[in-house]
Amino acid sequence: MSDALATTDNHDLTATHPGEDRQDFVTFFVDDQMFGIPVLHVQDILTPDKIASIPLAPAEVRGSINLRGRIVTVIDVRVRLGLKSRESKPRGNMGVTVEQDHELYTLLVDRIGDVVSMSDNQFEKNPGTLAPTWREFSEGVYRLEENLMVILDIERLLNIRKDHHL
Repeated sequence: MSDALATTDNHDLTATHPGEDRQDFVTFFVDDQMFGIPVLHVQDILTPDKIASIPLAPAEVRGSINLRGRIVTVIDVRVRLGLKSRESKPRGNMGVTVEQDHELYTLLVDRIGDVVSMSDNQFEKNPGTLAPTWREFSEGVYRLEENLMVILDIERLLNIRKDHHL
């Protein structure tokens, strides 16, 4: 049911970088935008087989899956970020499973990227040009050579109950 988390560039995630603080991120894409989540928050990378719907759930809650005997809520990141939901691909949507408040959530994304290591001194606050909804769920950004990596704040992204007054 799940694919192993791996890097394509053979980074040693336990290596130390003398003189600078670094953080490792699992990256994924929604539309063509790159997002990152600290690797320590990620429990699993998977392709959900069957997502059971949850009646009366908010639009961004796609449903739930069974992951090794645990019920996991599936969140459509596209909808949560104010984008139109995309139908399941023939090979299936990709999911990044995270733990928040002792509950597991799988974030449905368009595609998975690599694990990247970034220096803390490259981190920037959210630019003013970032969409307000995205700014609400973002801790900040890293400017890469060809892309802007938006770092998601998992706690705010998953705070659906507060947003829907449940």
